[in-house]
Amino acid sequence: MGTPARDSYDVVIVGGAIMGSAVAWFLTDLGFDGRILVVDRDMSFEKTATATSTSCIRQQFSTELNVRISQFGAEFVTHLRDYMGGDPRVPQLGIRNFGYLYLADTDAFADDLRARAVVQQAAGAGTRLLSRDQIARLYPFYALDDIVLGSINTRDEGYFDSMAVFEWLRRQAQERGVEYVEAKVVGMNVAGNRVQSITLGDGTRIACGQVVNAAGPRAGHVARMAGIDLPVEPRKRYSWVFKAEQPLDRDLPLTIDPSGLHVRENGGGTYQAGGHFGDDPAVAFDDFAMDHGLWEAEVWPLLAARIPQFEAIRLTHSWVGHYEMNIFDHNAVLGPHPELGNYLFINGFSGHGLQQAPAMGRGLAEWICDGGYGSLDLTEFHYDRLLSGSPKVEKAVI
Repeated sequence: MGTPARDSYDVVIVGGAIMGSAVAWFLTDLGFDGRILVVDRDMSFEKTATATSTSCIRQQFSTELNVRISQFGAEFVTHLRDYMGGDPRVPQLGIRNFGYLYLADTDAFADDLRARAVVQQAAGAGTRLLSRDQIARLYPFYALDDIVLGSINTRDEGYFDSMAVFEWLRRQAQERGVEYVEAKVVGMNVAGNRVQSITLGDGTRIACGQVVNAAGPRAGHVARMAGIDLPVEPRKRYSWVFKAEQPLDRDLPLTIDPSGLHVRENGGGTYQAGGHFGDDPAVAFDDFAMDHGLWEAEVWPLLAARIPQFEAIRLTHSWVGHYEMNIFDHNAVLGPHPELGNYLFINGFSGHGLQQAPAMGRGLAEWICDGGYGSLDLTEFHYDRLLSGSPKVEKAVI
């Protein structure tokens, strides 16, 4: 357990992974004149959604705002050093643009992909709809008898080094004066319409001007500390890395199979698959147990059915991570609570948080500094929609 250097901070951020660190970094970048504390229960971050993710970015969303959020994400990633003041220590990053390929096996899903493509293209994304024959010409290794349509974008869509982005957001924030402390937040002390302080596991109380919930899959739990109902739950997501006896002759797009499986290029003749199968219940925060039977019973047969060349593969390693699933509408919850005005959300990303961290961190920092958004208008993500029962549904959730 760490001990904060002070007993009062202007902003306390609960959760130091990529969302919390993005808020902290953008606050410093905007010149926020105040003390910032980031509290996280585990500064190794090894079990966070940040560290266990697929590390990819896409623009193929069903809402225009989510498309534009990821467009800024791509801009930030590919110009990271410039955004960080030209610091020569910061790596020059790129995106491995193998794209996402959605495969539709029904007319209804094909119509949904067509509708999404209209939204994406209007926002400037490079989405292309592909017939079965077009998919076969571009990627002859797929078995496509059941497929009626595909959707792909190979511009600013694919793998990026998310851990490098996270590391430099955190490192520069600390170098600019943000304090990071490893400790558990166990309570929040509310009086009137404000959170007055947080309580740490050793009983220490830290007064706060504003408090940011950046707790990832634990966001609902942290919200309840302030008496707030936030429908965000941890959901298990499995990942498998395997080596092919005969690697494919070209990059494999991140392929979203109708079965629920997804698989992508990993490099060097290796590939990464992920997904979930059957029921998708909320799980305990510390439940990272692997279901070892899934590989033989579900994953390998599905891989070989879609890509026959993957009949001869060898599993090299696997792991389990958590989505912070917003069960209300699979979309982010961002911005201030309507009654507790100094309580701020950056939660519920439902599997697309890494790529949204730059835009969302920037937006929340703008709100804290200026009381409004100066870049993208993110008000449709506010908590108010949960109270009014007005979902902003994101359909493109993997």
